[in-house]
Amino acid sequence: MEEILGLVEARLRTVLGVPDARAAVTFLGTDRIEVLRFLDPEGAADVVRYVTLGMAAQPMTDPSAVLADPERGPRAELVLSVRAGLADTDQVLRPLAVLAASPQVEGVIVAPGSSLDLGEPLWPGAPFSSVLVGEPGGLVADLELDEPLEPVRFLPLLPMTPNEAAWKRVRGAQELQERWLAHGTDLRDPLRRSVVLD
Repeated sequence: MEEILGLVEARLRTVLGVPDARAAVTFLGTDRIEVLRFLDPEGAADVVRYVTLGMAAQPMTDPSAVLADPERGPRAELVLSVRAGLADTDQVLRPLAVLAASPQVEGVIVAPGSSLDLGEPLWPGAPFSSVLVGEPGGLVADLELDEPLEPVRFLPLLPMTPNEAAWKRVRGAQELQERWLAHGTDLRDPLRRSVVLD
């Protein structure tokens, strides 16, 4: 487990640089989850990224499985990118750790296209209480592990307003993402309003 997390952090440092802050959260009956904060590696101070570290230590398993396989199953960490200085987004550390612990706590498999709902704002005053899980491979490439372990995927989180989350439940993730694209929605804006929906 520690070896996997060491490889994950090394990959993050290669792509995003040295984290300028980190926090650890432990929930009863789960492994420790850390959240690392990275400023934009290009030197621009307008984007901050929060990345979980610890979710990939255990593979995610199908909740209907009789026995959990200690090696096989998808592994992932979560990545949230927001514009810096517009909101108190550093308060997202605990909510992100809650989402990262959900496979252990609730037995869910976090995969692209799925929704994760906190039931409370991502940070104080945030217009979002849920996120859409995006496709991996964009910002941080998958981290290959030795067989039979599956690669660690770095899944981007796209904050959704309550209206967007309700629309996504009916119309699906693909249509919501197309709507965001059609309207030029800045998904990194921590203060943005809901995209125009039918």
